[in-house]
Amino acid sequence: MRKYFDTGSMVVIIITFVLFTLALFTKGFTHDLLLEAGVFLVSVKLILMGYNNSVHVKFLQKELQEIKELLKRR
Repeated sequence: MRKYFDTGSMVVIIITFVLFTLALFTKGFTHDLLLEAGVFLVSVKLILMGYNNSVHVKFLQKELQEIKELLKRR
């Protein structure tokens, strides 16, 4: 998991999941559960977007390094 998510993202995932589970048991299966599920899904979506951005940044860094090496050869 550490390969894919940084420590901050893992902490947010765990805290959000714990709070979601706690809300599930305290509020029961009511309409408030949909709100809690929405908050959980938004948190997960933001974390996945952050991961996706980090993958793109690594790819761009690799491309820039290759361009830099080509320029040094000239």
